[in-house]
Amino acid sequence: MRRIGILGGTFDPIHNGHLDLGLAVQAAQELSEVLVIPAFIPPHRPQPFASSYHRFAMTAMAMATLPGWRASDVELLAGVPSFTTNTLQRFHDAGYEAAELFFIIGADAFLDIESWKDFPAILDRAQFVVVSRPEWPVRLVHERLPALADRVICIDAPTANVSATAIRRLVSEHRSIAGLVPPAVQQHIERHGLYSSTTADMPGEAGPRAPHGAAAGRLHGQE
Repeated sequence: MRRIGILGGTFDPIHNGHLDLGLAVQAAQELSEVLVIPAFIPPHRPQPFASSYHRFAMTAMAMATLPGWRASDVELLAGVPSFTTNTLQRFHDAGYEAAELFFIIGADAFLDIESWKDFPAILDRAQFVVVSRPEWPVRLVHERLPALADRVICIDAPTANVSATAIRRLVSEHRSIAGLVPPAVQQHIERHGLYSSTTADMPGEAGPRAPHGAAAGRLHGQE
């Protein structure tokens, strides 16, 4: 049986915390593949600062040294607000079963699950794998959402203490982000002047400009 990890988020930019989530689940659940899906328009967050093109490009660059990982433009090409339930349905329509899909999410994000579209039915569309984040241990799932604890897989693993917000702020202040993002992502940000002081306060165009042909919201997921 296929075991496909799905890691969604705005990825504005993708950073080592995101990668740590996926790596922890890939190892613990023996995933055959991890798909990383940048959202088109996150319904519960501000519009992304970088364009779809740059966010997809950075995501693809981050996959280059990770065996079995692929960037997917399924949400960018859809051109509509990105809801996890719709994305999972697309996988079902493509022939995947819920037991084959492992939706990867940090504990901080999962604690908002009750506000998601199609909750609680969405939990039946994939196996939700909740990974600890700095200051957000997975025990909080059991403490705050005890009725859901038996419906998800919890993994307590170290993940980098970094956020996209912090990275954008550092770049706008002309401070180093080395070690917070993959080197290729850092180079892309610097080469294109992303999140600089002149653009950090102005969200970028979010249209579906990602390269076509990648594998197949706001995927409720990681910042």
